[in-house]
Amino acid sequence: MSVLLLVCWGVLICSSAVWAKKGNVVEVTDGNWKAVLEGEWMVKFYAPWCPACQKLQPEWNEFADWGEDLGVNIAKVDVTAQPGLSGRFIITALPSIYHCKDGIFRKYPGSRTTKDFINFINEREWESIEPVSSWLGPDSFLMSCMSSLFQLSMWIRQCHTYFVEDLSIPVWGSYIIFGLMTLILGLVLGLILVFVADCLCPSKRHRPPVYTYPKNMTPKAAELLKKMEDEQSDDREGSENRNHLHKDNSDASKERLRKRAAKS
Repeated sequence: MSVLLLVCWGVLICSSAVWAKKGNVVEVTDGNWKAVLEGEWMVKFYAPWCPACQKLQPEWNEFADWGEDLGVNIAKVDVTAQPGLSGRFIITALPSIYHCKDGIFRKYPGSRTTKDFINFINEREWESIEPVSSWLGPDSFLMSCMSSLFQLSMWIRQCHTYFVEDLSIPVWGSYIIFGLMTLILGLVLGLILVFVADCLCPSKRHRPPVYTYPKNMTPKAAELLKKMEDEQSDDREGSENRNHLHKDNSDASKERLRKRAAKS
């Protein structure tokens, strides 16, 4: 009798373990999201406060029970806890569902019932959907930058909450702190850009053009060239003489004014 009880107990444990595996929904985060790039996945993006997401949850859990039979991994992403993934997948509505097959992403457009999810995978309905462009894919450089931007915005929000609630700084004081930080960061980045630009493309001082004359010149051309140079030299000397004359006249005028002032 005791042996029969032990056997029944073992069967019960094994069956519960199998069901737990079949109904497992993987929690995707910023740290493990690249696992989605391998194999076939259905990923749900949700928020705990969203009524539509709460309504979808039983259907999604039931769909997860079929995951092992269908050969598909069932996952979910909490956008409130993973803002980077929200930006990486450009989530604009909740809940949003993506299908991924070997790194190729498609947005699920169908009804949100367990039967529709099963048919979508079992009948390969996803093949008729246009995949997400490679440069807009979650693993692209552009979407990686978008993810970083979303994470930065969440960090700024957390800092604002810390300033206002923990440090009891007024809201306007927090805005002033962020404004000063932005100004200082902009000045530093501007100086760095100017330095880099000056190193890569140094400015050239203005230099007068240097005229080169051909070596083999006819006698007539050489005579004309000499005449032009003599005229330019005479013009320079004349200009210097006029400057000296003007200076002499100015000095004489000043001397006459001093003598007149002395007589008076």
